[in-house]
Amino acid sequence: MLKDMMSHFELYQPADLDQALELADRFGRDGWALAGGHDSLGWFKDRAKHPQAMIDLARIDDLHGIRETADGGIEIGAMSTLTEVERHPLIQERFKLLADAVSNVASPQIRNTGTLGGNVCQDTRCWYYRAGLDCYRAGGNTCYADTPDAMNREHCLFGADRCVAVTPSDGAPALVALDAEMVIHNAGGERVVAAEDFFMEPGVDITRMTVLNPEDIVTSIRIPNTWAGAKFYFEKVADRNSWDFALLNVAAAMKVSGGVIEDVRIVCGAVECIPRRLTSVENLVKGRTQNDETAEAAGAAATRGAKPLNYNHFKVPLMQNLVKRAVRDA
Repeated sequence: MLKDMMSHFELYQPADLDQALELADRFGRDGWALAGGHDSLGWFKDRAKHPQAMIDLARIDDLHGIRETADGGIEIGAMSTLTEVERHPLIQERFKLLADAVSNVASPQIRNTGTLGGNVCQDTRCWYYRAGLDCYRAGGNTCYADTPDAMNREHCLFGADRCVAVTPSDGAPALVALDAEMVIHNAGGERVVAAEDFFMEPGVDITRMTVLNPEDIVTSIRIPNTWAGAKFYFEKVADRNSWDFALLNVAAAMKVSGGVIEDVRIVCGAVECIPRRLTSVENLVKGRTQNDETAEAAGAAATRGAKPLNYNHFKVPLMQNLVKRAVRDA
């Protein structure tokens, strides 16, 4: 395979959303919407993806900016950079969970140009898939990461259905925990999808990471005021503190009154193809006192049903400890 040599494509730089949607509709699967480009350009340099047309979204003003909504929530343009999200005063004040999550993405240089929309839409990082092998996700009939000799240290504990890859996004678990919504446009109009339903399980469609169709563009992310000012916790474990994708991360939002947990949402990343919401753990800790005993019970319950692969058994105690700390220290 030739590296660092892109195939030919036509570059389009629409000035407004209508033009971008027309291009996306015209080219369909042969088009590629470009946000920050960090995931996209890796695919192109490795000659693993061959779009005929690149639709650069950078010049569309409607896709930029962070604004307050009438209900006290916020709406984040999909092309807002991760640095803008991390530093915005409204997000810092009301939804610091998201600021903490995106601050853990890659390096400062990448956060300065990488976008929130791109972060949640990026493809999985499984090296077998990205190397161009004909795995299930690429349309073949083999999962090369799920064999006796496979390198699967970073792969899933839950939800394997032919594919054992995981979601690489640090922003996604925080958005699911905050009950965010993805605003999606195409030439036919707008639809809004809950963040929890935005990510695609392999058992539904193994060739996609999200519900986006080829003609769709994520235009913004809305966060309601439901969890504004709640207690938050985010932690990411990676081999290196900068650049690396998560071995495992956890995002938690919690409402506590008089020391008792009234409501909570806990979501883990890098353990499943989608951000894994721990509904059973949430139900377990609601109504309990926020203390070490409750945290221990939460950690133990978090990994029920886990099915580790050859080389990722370490993720089981790691997940237990992250969930334990999230419940105890939020």
